[in-house]
Amino acid sequence: MTRIIHTLSGLLLATTALAAPHVALAQVAETEQPEVTSVEEIVVLGRYIPEPMRATSEISAFVTAEDLERTGDSNAADALVRVAGLTVAENRFVYVRGLGERYSAARLNGSPLPSPEPLQRVVPLDLFPASILRSVAVQKTYSPNYPGEFGGGIIDLYTVATPDVPFFNFGVSMGGNTETTLQDGLIYYGSRSDFTGFDDGTRDLPGRLRAAMATGNRVVQGANFTAEEIQRIGWDFVNAPLNLLQMEDNIQPDFGFDVSAGRSFDMDSGARFGVIGVLGYSNEWRTQNGVQGEGRVDVDTLSATRQYDFMSTDNNIGWDGLLGLSFETADHLIQWTNLYVRRTTKETRSREASTSTRRATIWFAMTTPPGTCAPCTPSWPVSTPSGDLGVNWRGAWARSTRDAPYEKTIRYSIGDDGVAFHEGQRNSTSFSELTDDVVSGGIDLSYDVALSNLRDMTFTVGAETYENTREAEQRIFSFQGSGLSPEFQRQRVDFFFADFNQGPGLIRLVETTGGGGAAAYDAELTVNAAYAQVEADILPLVSGSVGVRYEEAEQTVVSRDLFGGVTPFQPTVLENEYWLPAATLTWNFAEDMQFRFGASQTIGRPQFRELAPQQYLDPDSDRLFIGNPFLTDSELLNLDLRYEWYFQRDQYVTAGLFYKDIDRPVESVINDTGSVTQQTYLNAPGAELWGIELDVKKYFDSPMTGAFWDGKRWLVQANYTYVQSELRVGADDEVFPLSGNGTSQPATNFFTDGARLQGQSEHLANLQFGWEDDIVGSQATILVNYASERSSARGRPGEPDLIQEPGVMLDFVYRRDFGAFGRDFSFGLELRNLLNTEFQEYQELGQRVDINRYDLGASGSISLSTSF
Repeated sequence: MTRIIHTLSGLLLATTALAAPHVALAQVAETEQPEVTSVEEIVVLGRYIPEPMRATSEISAFVTAEDLERTGDSNAADALVRVAGLTVAENRFVYVRGLGERYSAARLNGSPLPSPEPLQRVVPLDLFPASILRSVAVQKTYSPNYPGEFGGGIIDLYTVATPDVPFFNFGVSMGGNTETTLQDGLIYYGSRSDFTGFDDGTRDLPGRLRAAMATGNRVVQGANFTAEEIQRIGWDFVNAPLNLLQMEDNIQPDFGFDVSAGRSFDMDSGARFGVIGVLGYSNEWRTQNGVQGEGRVDVDTLSATRQYDFMSTDNNIGWDGLLGLSFETADHLIQWTNLYVRRTTKETRSREASTSTRRATIWFAMTTPPGTCAPCTPSWPVSTPSGDLGVNWRGAWARSTRDAPYEKTIRYSIGDDGVAFHEGQRNSTSFSELTDDVVSGGIDLSYDVALSNLRDMTFTVGAETYENTREAEQRIFSFQGSGLSPEFQRQRVDFFFADFNQGPGLIRLVETTGGGGAAAYDAELTVNAAYAQVEADILPLVSGSVGVRYEEAEQTVVSRDLFGGVTPFQPTVLENEYWLPAATLTWNFAEDMQFRFGASQTIGRPQFRELAPQQYLDPDSDRLFIGNPFLTDSELLNLDLRYEWYFQRDQYVTAGLFYKDIDRPVESVINDTGSVTQQTYLNAPGAELWGIELDVKKYFDSPMTGAFWDGKRWLVQANYTYVQSELRVGADDEVFPLSGNGTSQPATNFFTDGARLQGQSEHLANLQFGWEDDIVGSQATILVNYASERSSARGRPGEPDLIQEPGVMLDFVYRRDFGAFGRDFSFGLELRNLLNTEFQEYQELGQRVDINRYDLGASGSISLSTSF
């Protein structure tokens, strides 16, 4: 729809012209001028309201290419933390208005994305580097053209487009971290090609083991496999390169490069063909030194039942590739984008207590997707006698994979003499794979009708189909022995697992993979939807949008017993139909001000992993997770109100209020297993959330004169969000936990009435202060981000919640252009976490018990880029 922004003064001029047409005609007659042609459209613009805000009826926020350059953020997750009302958990998942990652959805160029995360269906946004992004849009109020699974907001990532001017850019970067670079760290050899992020075959599933697994039998000595066969299979396991941990006293600096190029070609027919490509590589090291623990309530005080010192070193290797093609004519546009993102983590971890120690090596590669992702968004506008008909269709196929071979854990006990020894059984080697596919397509038909010279209306109808399928499987093995001598148990790790130690009376391979569907599941979500929406200039100063979306969805999770047994849980099937209305109203009551109001109904679905009764160890927290097949959908009522004042170009003040009522929100709770901390999921009876958002951006000239001050334009940008939420839990409310096999239990056993929603920080704040100097081509920005404490999981019944405290992050980013060797260069400096804020997760009652605490360290990097 063509949006016409009227102002009070402009409206007076327009109505005056319309009220006196006979005067104009008389003048034409007296001077015998040619016949006046009709004016097809009169557009009266007020002072500047940014194009993104004019183009959308919804309450939204935008991260532009300029923002990405100024903040220097390396990926989408880092960039979005600067947006009002947003915070990032685990440096990957975006929380919108205090709602967890399950209430946020991400799209790429308008098409849905799969996730390689074993615990989430949402995609981690740190996978998308800033170099491939043109902009990011965050829509905070719902509109029917988006999926009904909408809680906090929709995040749409737009990749770089075909350029008008040919370019070729090349850049390199180097950096480090005070806790890691040139410091002590844990490593293991792995394979010769680990620095590339690709294994050279060392971690391939052993041939004999692959053949044994293909039989469908558990790989243990017995009726299906002889002692000799088990021994040969065990010999195939890689030993020293994956088991032997080493202390490295000089962890290398981080390194990366990126290359991008693009060009357009004009054809004789008047059409234009464009191509753009991006390739990037990053190699980053991070060491964590800290404390992990568990607590239990004793009378009225929390006490530590376990406390460990741990050290881990991660080597994260990333590859990013993008190929975009476009074909454009006067009336048609076709775009095709192929995106390849790969992240490989090589982790070495040690955890020690006074009586035991544990060593682990992990390698996992996440790829999104491993081949082709083709969001295709052509647009065909068609002119008709009474209006304009637009046709927009899109289609996408995407795949995410997570491959974790040879994930090893070895536990030791500490003898009375203080020497560690192998317990003979407490070790594991696991092989896990996850594949997540998304196929989607949609079409939108829009029809513009002119209501008058000053007002118009757009009718839009559309249909969309979406199918997400996931396959996940894990096989776990252990080398076990009994009656081993003390000398045997105290052998060096690579000797202990050596071939000559496998055999009768020594150690032998045993498969410990869980049965009954505990090790594999298949999941599918199919959504078919249709919507209708009307956008119109209702009055000269008032525009609105109203519509409804119909969704028919089926979500299934089926546990598979890898050995042909019967699973204790029936397949989970959630079949639902929803009518989801939405309406927004915009009142442009002054030249540069407007009010927006929005109301909608939306839903939230449990994620696949939350429904699958399969146990999974999170290596970051060392906690076990298990799904609950008795979860149901959540339903949300959303209300929004925002005041916007755009007093100058790119400068504004906005203030908003929001409210959400959530029926059956999904929350993470702690299972009381008695021995280990295990998290699962429950539908809480209900919850409410409300808050305010304030956002301001202002440029001003240098307050002083002189060589440094002249030519600089200063920027102050700040936002603050205050959020309150509370669970509604009544005495008669019931929940359906996994531990009860679906039998109802009182909700008060797990939730406290009035408690905050998980992941919700009461206070969120961002500040950016800096300058831009177009004369010398420099730019400097100080960035401050703050998020108050939030609950990461409910405690055991009667125990306090687990609390995360993100704290204050202080960053500094500097850019400077210069010339050398007859070429233009750009230098960049980034300093992150200058306050050395640490990661904290804890429980507190009487005293504090650290669940997971470690130093993040301050990070710095320098970069150099040039264009050809």
